[in-house]
Amino acid sequence: MPSLSEETKGRITMLQPGATIGIVGGGQLGRMMALAAKYHGFRIGVLDPTPDCPTAQVGDFQITADYDDRHAIHELAERSDVLTYEFENVDADALDEVRGKTAVPQGTDLLRVTQDRVFEKQFINDHGTQTAPWRQVDDLGQLSAAIRDLGYPAVLKTRRGGYDGHGQLVLRSDDDLDIVRKREKDTGIFPPSILEGFVDFAFEASILISGNGKDFVTFPIVRNEHRHNILHLTIAPAIVDEEVAEEAEALAFRLAKGFELAGTLAIELFITRDNKVIVNELAPRPHNSGHYTIEACSMSQFDAHIRGIAGWPLPKPELLSPAVMANVLGQHVAPTRALIGAHPEWNLHDYGKAEVKQNRKMGHITVLAEDTDAAVEELEATGCWSDLED
Repeated sequence: MPSLSEETKGRITMLQPGATIGIVGGGQLGRMMALAAKYHGFRIGVLDPTPDCPTAQVGDFQITADYDDRHAIHELAERSDVLTYEFENVDADALDEVRGKTAVPQGTDLLRVTQDRVFEKQFINDHGTQTAPWRQVDDLGQLSAAIRDLGYPAVLKTRRGGYDGHGQLVLRSDDDLDIVRKREKDTGIFPPSILEGFVDFAFEASILISGNGKDFVTFPIVRNEHRHNILHLTIAPAIVDEEVAEEAEALAFRLAKGFELAGTLAIELFITRDNKVIVNELAPRPHNSGHYTIEACSMSQFDAHIRGIAGWPLPKPELLSPAVMANVLGQHVAPTRALIGAHPEWNLHDYGKAEVKQNRKMGHITVLAEDTDAAVEELEATGCWSDLED
């Protein structure tokens, strides 16, 4: 088993080059974590059920097994100096089991909070930060009462699981409520859920914060545009009033300190028309809206994550250039590849996924540009993303 120089609450004071970082999850986020770690001389192991997954292609070894395979998680822990994860739906109990074998710098409190939308909302509110109004709903009676409190429209979400709009239903009238009633009648199941009131926001945004357990640094607030509940564009930086930027940074620090954050945390935001900053969701790892940082910042979100879990000091990231990031979904792979030769300004990232699927994230493109509005127009003018037009 790898030896740790010092461990406190599952954190180490300083991971040395040559050590092994084990990543639970082998998708694109793990891949970009691994690439950042390689620059610092770390070795990479990954646990993922898909052979030759994106992370394994740039790592040192893969354990091919399901994420909830306790034996596999123990094996990864035995072969690693530090464990991290690239997505929320990790078995927190399994990570707790291996904390005697290896360091888990992020701990499991962060996981448990962000895996449950009720716990997440409560944690955010308890740390002096505003969310959409919400109610816990565990049956149809509680849902009806919550609708009377919050009114229409509202969003019904399962407490656990779901991403990119999955596990969510917008309720705009009693007709939509009838859909929920019918679903429960047909299945006999009403999953534990949360009802959130609608926020009249001007736009969606996000801010990243990274920490090493005691010190924290933020990235710029950015503007996000979604299509069909999937992130389409990130524009960095967001053009906001100074008070909005200051509140976004302040709430990020409040939450990071509450978690004693190690690694990167993404905070999805609503910016209202009267300049209020409301937290939508948390992601306890690097985030799609932070991919622009690879080219546009002095330190990427992935480098910050690796530095944080390794116990390294974190310099304040600087935005070196405004940027626009566009996701490349399955249907966009062929048209964007066909235009690579005509667009030297494109920084194209391909995730190495074996199967191209509709609406599956296959890569992204980042463009550095002083005029981000013009960059957005030029990207859209290519027609590569015409299927997403309203």
